[in-house]
Amino acid sequence: MHIWVDADACPTVIKDILFRVAERASLQLTLVANQFLRTPPSPRVRMVQVPAGFDEADKYIAGHVSAGDLVITADIPLAAEIVGKDAHALSPRGELYGKENIRELLDLRNFMDTLRNTGVDTGGPPAFSQGDRQSFANRLDRFLRQR
Repeated sequence: MHIWVDADACPTVIKDILFRVAERASLQLTLVANQFLRTPPSPRVRMVQVPAGFDEADKYIAGHVSAGDLVITADIPLAAEIVGKDAHALSPRGELYGKENIRELLDLRNFMDTLRNTGVDTGGPPAFSQGDRQSFANRLDRFLRQR
């Protein structure tokens, strides 16, 4: 299993958790972003910088992910594409996307996008919290134990 990270918007604390997990579990970890990101010196961790542009990191990940891989992303359309390829997707807040919930999440995301496009202020997500960090770490740990 390879872990892919949609890294442009991924919180630093989540990337730090993933760096440790990659070493501890002997997994390959690839961060994909439009900008250069520092990574620890490790043969297990690499960074891929994609060109600036809308969804370039998403396209790269979707084009390289294999069945059984894990993708860390908050992007619901990317998660839907990943799940459709029999890979796994986990949000930085600890929500595991799967065949049983991705359609509903995608529909909700599209509905909210429609509201925003008509001028409705839907607000944004809450600030990333210590609880979110813990939820991610716990879900990732459970996921890896099941593999």
